[in-house]
Amino acid sequence: MKTKSNVILGSTEVQVDFSKPLDISMPLHVGKDNPSAWYVEPPTIEPVRTEHFTGAVKEGGSVNFRNISFNPHGHGTHTECVGHISKEVYSINKTLKQFFFPAELISITPEKQENGDEIITWKQIESVLQHKNTQAIVIRTLPNSTDKLSKQYSDTNPAFVEAKAMTELIALGIEHFLIDLPSVDKEIDGGVLAAHRAFWEHPEKTNLNRTITELIYVPNEVEDGHYLLNLQIAPFENDASPSKPILYAIS
Repeated sequence: MKTKSNVILGSTEVQVDFSKPLDISMPLHVGKDNPSAWYVEPPTIEPVRTEHFTGAVKEGGSVNFRNISFNPHGHGTHTECVGHISKEVYSINKTLKQFFFPAELISITPEKQENGDEIITWKQIESVLQHKNTQAIVIRTLPNSTDKLSKQYSDTNPAFVEAKAMTELIALGIEHFLIDLPSVDKEIDGGVLAAHRAFWEHPEKTNLNRTITELIYVPNEVEDGHYLLNLQIAPFENDASPSKPILYAIS
């Protein structure tokens, strides 16, 4: 049975094995070990309970029928559009129109600054970026332990991305930026949001098509290199949506 398909990426024909997806999203679940940021409480998934109905089979209901409460920015892998920082209302469900992109995965150890900040710089990215004619970049920060799957980021000043890096990446044609941090910007920066603004060129030349995906998790066995990215989102009319980015090796 044939498992590989021929795919045209730009002007190049490659082979993709769609039977071997590499999921780089983090599952959302109840409990305090769900990864979180921005001081949000853990997500909840609770059966609907009314006088006439119980949405839990184990409690005698006919079906499981649950309400889910979560914050897309604070509770796991999510993809956002410029509506995250703009006065205008933009929905990720309306701005993300395509879902497959050539992508490069790179691994970087953020640089420690004298003030304690850890930053991912353009110099670091440029030194390891091999496929500069790609549409998406996926950054795995090092060290890369499975602690990221349950990390509580609030008030920890996580690493962030230099604004210059964003400017240089869009000059190369990068439209989709994925990273395993809770934000591309510093946790507390007084609302400057330099990396977000640089990537979306907001408000001077606002780009509605680019997306940022945060809080991914790339397992260590997934090697750096060139991939086909399938960027899946839930159809929320909101600036951000929980998402499920999938990488496929290409040959």
